[in-house]
Amino acid sequence: MSLTRRLFSAAAMTAALAVSACGSSDAPAGGQTSFEREGDRGLGSPTAPVTMIEYASVACGACAAFHNEIYPVIKSEFIETGQVRFVLREMITGSPQFAIAGFSLAHCVPEDRYYDMVELLFHQQNAIFQAAQTQGSARNQYLAIARSMGMSEADFTQCLSDESITQDILDANDRAGDEGITGTPRFVLNGELLDSRRAPGESAYTYFLGNEQLIIDGEPVPNYSDADTFRRILNHLIAESSGETASEGGTTEATEE
Repeated sequence: MSLTRRLFSAAAMTAALAVSACGSSDAPAGGQTSFEREGDRGLGSPTAPVTMIEYASVACGACAAFHNEIYPVIKSEFIETGQVRFVLREMITGSPQFAIAGFSLAHCVPEDRYYDMVELLFHQQNAIFQAAQTQGSARNQYLAIARSMGMSEADFTQCLSDESITQDILDANDRAGDEGITGTPRFVLNGELLDSRRAPGESAYTYFLGNEQLIIDGEPVPNYSDADTFRRILNHLIAESSGETASEGGTTEATEE
């Protein structure tokens, strides 16, 4: 059986319906930040004060929620204004078949449309999952997505049959695991993992950046997953990089020496 047919077999479609959690057209700017590695696809200025790396899967429901609800704010307020450099690193969480199929399509469009395809896959994720209830319909859903990005059915079939692309996706997933990433979405900000846990003596979960509890305006940051929280964290890191402190309203104030 060909790789394309394996990706869209009836068994794969059935397995994909169980996905609910994901376990423990801008051209990339030239150059990279010091936090990127060879092969990373970056959006935004390579001189941005903050590099935001997301480990994600296009088959992860929580990743889709982030990209559909929070990422547009980050893109318009931080990436497009030159304050944040954004990098997505691929992982296989959720349905492996859907993750590999989706990322394969992203690999097959022109390089400057990679993120366009990824965002379209997140927008269409529910439709893909719903289509999986009917044998063959998920393939048709992916084909429609591919065609909307200028691919023919022959291009689509060839793309999903390219085992070198599949291997690249598998290798990226393995490397993420080697780096200690156990689920998606996970975020690394200027080289430090953003994580939530309880500090000693505290009952509530708050954000940590690396080994340090994230303190903004003298208070720990609750582990809310919303646009306001990400805006607050990014403004704080941008202010830190320029020797300023972020105020509650998201503006910055110069620190006194």
